[in-house]
Amino acid sequence: MTINKELLEILACPKCKGDIKMNDAEDGLICDGCKLLYRIQDGIPVMLIDEADTIES
Repeated sequence: MTINKELLEILACPKCKGDIKMNDAEDGLICDGCKLLYRIQDGIPVMLIDEADTIES
């Protein structure tokens, strides 16, 4: 499930405060700086550092 583009523009990575982007599967948000994936559950991004998944480059 995708999220609103306006919401995506104002969201930032809670760890580094950097930009985030939608992943290819559109089920999570990626911070390239921290290499973290924040999952989207029921249309709501879970922006908790402890809940984020580490991604490989």
